Amino acid sequence: MAIEASVNSLQHSSCILRFRRNPIANRKAFLGFGFGFRHNEIRCENIRSSSESQGRRRGEAVVVAARKRNQSPVRCAAEGTLFGGEETEAMTEEVGTMMMPERRKVVILTACMMCLCNADRVVMSVAVVPLAEKLGWSSSFLGVVQSSFLWGYIFSSVIGGALVDRYGGKQVLAWGVALWSLATLLTPWAAAHSTLALLCVRAFFGLAEGVALPSMTTLLSRWFPTDERASAVGISMAGFHMGNVVGLLLTPLMLSTSIGISGPFILFASLGLLWVSTWSSGVTNNPQDSPFITRSELRLIQAGKPVHPPANIMAKSKPSLRLLLSKLPTWAIIFANVTNNWGYFVLLSWMPVYFQTVFNVNLKQAAWFSALPWATMAVSGYFAGSASDFLIRTGHSVTSVRKIMQSIGFMGPGLSLLCLNYAKTPSCAAIFMTIALSLSSFSQAGFLLNMQDIAPQYAGFLHGISNCAGTLAAIVSTIGTGYFVQWLGSFQAFLTVTTFLYFAATVFWILFATGERVF
Repeated sequence: MAIEASVNSLQHSSCILRFRRNPIANRKAFLGFGFGFRHNEIRCENIRSSSESQGRRRGEAVVVAARKRNQSPVRCAAEGTLFGGEETEAMTEEVGTMMMPERRKVVILTACMMCLCNADRVVMSVAVVPLAEKLGWSSSFLGVVQSSFLWGYIFSSVIGGALVDRYGGKQVLAWGVALWSLATLLTPWAAAHSTLALLCVRAFFGLAEGVALPSMTTLLSRWFPTDERASAVGISMAGFHMGNVVGLLLTPLMLSTSIGISGPFILFASLGLLWVSTWSSGVTNNPQDSPFITRSELRLIQAGKPVHPPANIMAKSKPSLRLLLSKLPTWAIIFANVTNNWGYFVLLSWMPVYFQTVFNVNLKQAAWFSALPWATMAVSGYFAGSASDFLIRTGHSVTSVRKIMQSIGFMGPGLSLLCLNYAKTPSCAAIFMTIALSLSSFSQAGFLLNMQDIAPQYAGFLHGISNCAGTLAAIVSTIGTGYFVQWLGSFQAFLTVTTFLYFAATVFWILFATGERVF
């Protein structure tokens, strides 16, 4: 009975689509209606019967495809593709010259933006080594320079999140990328001018980059249905991690050329400005506003997620900070963000220095050892997103999926960093760091998506709050690593502290996180 009902519903929709989208056949059927009424009536009846028959066959095929994919027939019909090699006539007519769904174009551009976002950070992590040698910086002051990016980043997280909720991700991202590209371009000049100028430019750079993550998560939540959102975030974050690879490999090569320190900064700043010009003309805040999206893709997106109030209503009903902080799921996200940023920025800022000081490798070798973990993290992040979407499609609750992914994202790095204390060769250390970062990417399908789960209308604001706390933790960990190394002469103590923080955050997440809507 359920199959028959689904087939009848899909048959009806197919007949209507066929009637609307075949105007030539319709005109022939009704031509001369006043002169041969009976003949045309019979002919019209034949057309209707044929349409109903084809609609029923299409409906049956959609139901079969839905069963194979563990999805509802309505979703498969909206998507327009019968998995198993067939393609519906409606999809063929509607796509026509469209080679790629519009939402995929959005996620590719977002991934490119995230790649530039992280590459611009990493350039300084590598260039700071020759700068420290040239200017005679100590390990503790090196930590201060590395953390200066976070001074501005901590303020823009909350502001940027609120701006994204109000104005959408398109404009906020465009301004953010333009401003941080300008700051990247000015960094070599500031370093040559004075240390104070360098710290100010890096703080401004962080201020501009603070809008990237809230904009990315909010924009993708509008462009993708719920059971594709983790994969979309995984692709975007894969771009983010590939930015580490690109920055770590290209920067030492460009530093060794005649251009010197200015080379990599000029390159990535130029790429950022090029991205802004492409983004501004090709993307909208919401899929329904896009002039390029097809009706079938828009139906697919809207059918796969809950309907939210318009942006102007959302802005007027902004929850108080006290209300957000009164719920334990909010604190689970904040604690997870703190732990994730603590470990992430320790590895991001200090990995080249770690390989150079502990294993006495040169800067180019340190860059290659440092790049490998980030490359595997990009792949594992996409795998984590796909696995998360698959579990949700097959009937697992969002809460259980978020807890599983986040537990892997914390326990894996914690155990790996503990083992890193016993690494005796750079190859062994690179393996442990690769495992740590690869498993930490599962957090992308954990707390990073959970903000949209518990507060879909205020996710940008919540992301800003949690990212503010996470950035403060990143500042402490980045500076603290420098002081620990200077006082104790090794990285072991700080790696052990980071390990226990991962374990504590895992327990808190399992106890208090939820995938249900709270706000």
